[in-house]
Amino acid sequence: MWDGEYTIGVKHLKSFNYLPQESQQMQVICDACGGLYLRVNRVYSGAFEESVQKFLEMLGQPKRAYLTGLEEKVLSLLELKIIP
Repeated sequence: MWDGEYTIGVKHLKSFNYLPQESQQMQVICDACGGLYLRVNRVYSGAFEESVQKFLEMLGQPKRAYLTGLEEKVLSLLELKIIP
């Protein structure tokens, strides 16, 4: 989840019966989204202007497992400004 961590029981999970190759693809997508969440979470700050906060919130709710070139550049710039 983009706004926190949740613990759920295995009995509440639904199997999608993926083939092995599909399972690998899903793992790649999940890893990418998780890494993106960590990057956004590291730089998010209430001290930013509202427009920057909204931008980071939207990046933290990925609809895809990658960033566009411009999104990557902006996030990288914010990381340079914030992370020592």
